[in-house]
Order: sequence, then structure tokens, then C-alpha cells
Amino acid sequence: MAAADPDPDQQLTPADAHTVIQVRGARENNLRDIDVDLPKRRLTVFTGVSGSGKSSLVFGTIAAESQRLINETYTAFVQSFMPSLGRPDVDGLHNLSAAIVVDQERMGANSRSTVGTATDAYTMLRIVFSRVGVPHIGASGAFSFNLPEGMCPRCEGLGQISEIDVDQLVDRDKSLNEGAITVPGYAVDSWLWSVMAGSGFYDPDTRLRDFTEREWEDFLHKPPVKIKVGGNGFTYEGLAAKLQRTWLVKDREALQPHIRAFVDRAVVFSRCPECEGTRLTRAALSSKIDGVNIAECSAMQISDLAVFLRAVDDPGVAPLLAGLRRLLDSLVEIGLGYLSLDRPASTLSGGEAQRVKMVRHLGSSLTDVTYVFDEPTIGLHPHDIQRMNELLLLLRDKGNTVLVVEHKPEVIAIADHVVDLGPGAGEAGGEICYSGDLAGLRASGTLTGRHLEHRARLRERVRTPRGQLSIKDADLHNLRDVSVDIPIGVLTVVTGVAGSGKSSLIHGYLADREGVVVADQSPIRGSRRSNPATYTGLLGPIRTAFAKANGVKASLFSANSEGACPHCNGLGLVYTDLAMMAGVASVCEGCEGKRFTPEVLTYRLRDKNIGEVLAMSVEEAYAFFPTGQANAVLGRLFDVGLSYLRLGQPLNTLSGGERQRLKLAVHMGEKSSTYILDEPTTGLHMADVDKLLALLDRLVDEGNTVVVIEHHQAVMAHADWIVDLGPGGGHDGGRVVFTGAPAELVASADTLTARHLRRYVGRETG
Repeated sequence: MAAADPDPDQQLTPADAHTVIQVRGARENNLRDIDVDLPKRRLTVFTGVSGSGKSSLVFGTIAAESQRLINETYTAFVQSFMPSLGRPDVDGLHNLSAAIVVDQERMGANSRSTVGTATDAYTMLRIVFSRVGVPHIGASGAFSFNLPEGMCPRCEGLGQISEIDVDQLVDRDKSLNEGAITVPGYAVDSWLWSVMAGSGFYDPDTRLRDFTEREWEDFLHKPPVKIKVGGNGFTYEGLAAKLQRTWLVKDREALQPHIRAFVDRAVVFSRCPECEGTRLTRAALSSKIDGVNIAECSAMQISDLAVFLRAVDDPGVAPLLAGLRRLLDSLVEIGLGYLSLDRPASTLSGGEAQRVKMVRHLGSSLTDVTYVFDEPTIGLHPHDIQRMNELLLLLRDKGNTVLVVEHKPEVIAIADHVVDLGPGAGEAGGEICYSGDLAGLRASGTLTGRHLEHRARLRERVRTPRGQLSIKDADLHNLRDVSVDIPIGVLTVVTGVAGSGKSSLIHGYLADREGVVVADQSPIRGSRRSNPATYTGLLGPIRTAFAKANGVKASLFSANSEGACPHCNGLGLVYTDLAMMAGVASVCEGCEGKRFTPEVLTYRLRDKNIGEVLAMSVEEAYAFFPTGQANAVLGRLFDVGLSYLRLGQPLNTLSGGERQRLKLAVHMGEKSSTYILDEPTTGLHMADVDKLLALLDRLVDEGNTVVVIEHHQAVMAHADWIVDLGPGGGHDGGRVVFTGAPAELVASADTLTARHLRRYVGRETG
């Protein structure tokens, strides 16, 4: 792309200190005292294998220090309410500008957050309706489901009502003193229980079944009221009312696992009959523009809403309409035109969430900002990557510094500057292998340089299926009565542009069948205590080996059991809750982060204590445990490309791609027949994609069926069978536009996938 090439007269040199971000002596995580200069107001792409140190440099050092310095500009009083950010392990960082991290974290856990509210598109639409809608019903707040004047009074703007099954909350045959309340956190003698038992509204020794009607009402539904228990003041609230207010207004995924399980058991959700799920008052729904109300606009596909608003012409809101149209057009341009404004933000994938955040910054008047992106092409079909590139360049051309962690050659190709880290992962990484322009990278001889032009070949001999898994009349979400056969015993790749229906088809109609295991990128259920050793079952044989070698109980070697440091309960960290602000974690002074008691750390296995073993990488541990069950588990982690992970690394520090490969390693130890993988190339360097293809082949050759939802052309080329959905996204998708072998797709099909795969394998015609 011509726009990617900076003017030669404006080429920047490291000698010009004010035009570069200078990094000196960076040692965060596995970084090896590195120095590097990054040109400002340019697009720099960071490459390297997983675990090479890219994120440690970009996020853990540059972005983290920028945020810390910004926080330091506030008064000490204000800072006392902010999370305490430690200084990154670096000698010097010079010429930093304010950094905005555009990551793949889910967009808020509030069930009231939608694509429309997250982008401000709905706010702008509300103002348009308040000025142009007929009949006129009031200011823009009258169209907000988050404000009292606009929210449906029945569901309070949630669009759904919840009914609590009281018998899931209590055992009516018991009294409070006997443990009648079965809700998490309300055990006898707990603080929440003591407020209820000491409220005086009922006798804690009376069985709930024998409560009077008044006592029952007070117990379940009494509004908040001040009471005194044991001379101390508290606020009492009925049990059901409190649960409704505290848990049921939150997004389900934001709840802790044990609370989420309880809510799933005790609460039935249904669409609100008053507003029919629109969240709004009847007055708001009565006001229309060209016969369409605001809820119907919000439910439209964004690409359709953009067309609808182009026909609205009112001088009173012309500037606002122009801004709203630009915002919607940006969402379409970035490949999100298939979404709707009423789509809950919590249902977006990591890639979708990142692109929605990106659109917000495109309209910003700020310049000379450092934007930091984490694999912005995740979830994008090759057709959509060009759009993403154009937006990255647009941000740069506004005068900003753009730092991108990315593996895709298409993104590396538009970079003004490339920083390649490695040469390996973990202890074998953390060095600058190359820093310079694209031409220099190609000639550098680094792993990335050698693989830039690498292409997987079309599979010449496809495997013969042993049967088929049939999907009939699939109509979930945007699927249009799709019927398709997935061949058994081969590698099938399901592809298509974002929003074409891939996930709806496979997760909706194949994932729940017997013998099918799913390895996706969703967060792993568990807490900050979980790590690769506990999740894979590896800790079991390790504990047994330590117990046998030292003649003591195996439970001593678990940080979740008897061997845990009493100060931090085996976490290694002490968390300070700052109420509404983000909590602060600090290393436990008792164990210095080692998680175990001093006594446990005296026991050794071949001269290593349990803390030292859990600090090993998978590769180191594989050599340390040369035989047995531990070796088998470690071998599978090695096979899926996680050799650099540390056994005791908290799971919440893993990327989506790493989580997926960890799940795959676990499932490989089970007897399964069908594997579903969702974008397994996420986070993989080009050199590692070849290893992934070899692993997929191995799974199939062992007699399994492998179904991969994927955009990477190397995986498509390697498939035995391709199912291509489209032709577009949203209501322009939901159809099967091709099924067959990759060679047939390249030779004769005219889908978007076919065109890009044809170019990839070098068979482009005309």
C-alpha cells in the first residue's frame, strides 16, 4: 500500500532523540536488558514467536510506564484512590506520549452495555429521535434505557425479567439458625447471615415454613431499611430483593463461577412482556422517524441503519447526523456492519471488541498519542485485513504513534518499522533480533524474515472420509436453513468473512454431540489460583513424586491445601480491595511470592523444591520428568506449542490462543473422536503455524475428525475439505457458498475465500 511508505525526506534516525521513543535496559519478564528506538508518528509492528517478549516490551514496559506517569500527574489524594502501578523493570524510557491500549478484553461486564452505548452511536441516535421523532416526547433521556425517564418500568431497562425460584434459595424445613439459607455467602455465622438473623423481623429459631405472611414478605422482599444488630448499624434488605439488586443486574459472565452456577440454578430469565425486550417505555417506542422507532433502528444491522439514516434530512440535526453516519460507516468499514446497536457488548468476541474500541478512537481529536494494539486481525478474514490496515494507517496519519503486536504478513507489510523479538520463547527469547524497515527484515535471516514469504501448499492428496456428520435446516442467528455434511475422519476447515455464520453453525449444531470436544479461546473457568500444572492434572503426579521422595503427605505440595503460606493462603500475592476502584496486588511478605510454607520448601526432589519445579518452563520440566504420567502431560503441552509456559503461571495471564492450545493439550489426553478448534492460529508466529498443521495431521491420522474454524490461508490450503460460508456477514451471510476440496475451491469457485486463497497459493488468474 503506497500510504505505508513514509516520505524519504522525513525518514527518522535514532540520533534525532525527540522523534523516537527510547527504551533502555528493559528487563520486564523475559526481556534481556534490551535497548531499542521506536520512531514516533510511525507504524511499528512487533513480531516474534509466542513468548518471545513482544507483550512484555509493548504492554508491560512502554504502555505500563506511560499509564504510571499519567497517574503520577494527579494529586496524592486522588492517587490514593487509584490502583498502584509498579514501575516496569527498565533503566530508562524517554520521549513517551500518552498511551491508549486497544486490547481484546471484553467490553465491560454490565448487562446494560451494548454496541450502541459503547460507541456512543446510541447516544447520538437518541438525540436525533428527541429532535426529529414524531410525536415529540421529550429530551434524549426519554429514549435511554439506562435512565429512569426512558427505561421500561417493568424490567428497569434490561429487556428481560427474572423470576427467582425461592426453593433454590432456602430450605423451608429449617430455621435460619439451622442453615435455612442456601445462597452462597449466607452460611450460619457469616456476616450476611447475622444481619438477617439479628434483624428482629422474624425469629431465627422458627422454621421458614412456619413464617407468617408478613414475616415471609420481610424475609424475601423488604426494601432496604436501617437496623441495629449487636449495637452496630446495618442496612437490612429482603433476601430476594438483595439478590435481584446485586447479582441479577450484572452480566452473567462477570459473576464468580460459584455464584454464576447458583444464578443459573435459581433464576429463570424471560423476555419482558411490557417492552417486548426493547428495554424502553411505551412512550419512547411511540416516537418514530419515517415510521421506524428507535428500538427498531437499534435492532437493524448497522450497515442497514447507515442506509436508513442517509434518507433522514433535517437541518436541525444535520451536524449530528453527519457524525453518526461517519461512525456507522467506520463500523462497516472495519468489518462490523453485521452487528446491531442493541447487541450486548459482553457477547462480542475479543477481536470484535477490539475493533469496536478502535472505531471510538478514529473519531478522536487527540493527536500525538501512542496507540497500542494486540493482534488487531484476530477473527478477520483475509478480505477484511486490508480494511484494518487502512484504519491503522489512518490513525498514524493523524499524527499518532501506532504500535502493533502482530503475526500476519499482511500487517507486517504496511509497517514503517519492524521490531523482531526472539530468537525463541521464554528463556530462549527476550532479545531484539532485528529493528528496521521491511526490506531489512526480509534480508535479516531471522525466523520472521525467513517466513515472510512462506506459503503452505495445497494438499495434493486429500483423505477419504469414513462417513459424515449431518447438519440439517440450521437457522440459529443468521443461518438460513443450512444443511451441510461434515466428513468424518478428515481435516475440515470452516471459513468465511466475520459474521458469516461459522460459529453459529459449528458451535450451535456440532459442539454438543457425543464424542465432540471443543477447544476455544474463552476464559478458563477457575480462579487466579489456577495454573497449567493444576489445569492439566500435572500437579497430581508432581505432588506424588515429592511425597514419595520425602516420606510425607502429598497435600503438603499443594498451594491450595496444607502446604499453603498462611499469610496469602497460597496465592503468593496479597490483594487489597479498593471497593469501586481496581484492586491492588502486592507480593506476599510472608512467602515472598513462593506460595508455600518455609517447611514445605525444605523438601526436595532431585535437588529442586516444589516452588522451583513450578517455576520451570514446560521444556525444562519435560527434561526433569523423563518418564511417567508427568512426562506424558508435558509432552502434549510441548506438542501444542506451549513449551515456554511456566508450570505455575496463573491462567489469567494467558492469551486467548494460549488458552485454546492448553485446552487442546488436555483433550488430547482423553479418548475423543471429534475435535472442534476455533481459530487455533491466534497468537501463532508463521513458523509455528507449520507445527500446528503437523499436530492437526497427527490428530486426524490417529483416527479423529478435526473441524477448524479458521481464516488463515495456510490452514485452508492444508485441509481435506472446506466449508465456506457467506457470501457476506450478518443478513448477507448465513449460506454455504462452497463445499469441497481446497484445490477445487481454488480452481473454480468465485467466493471471497476462493479469491484470497488463489492469490495465497500463487494461482491467481487474469
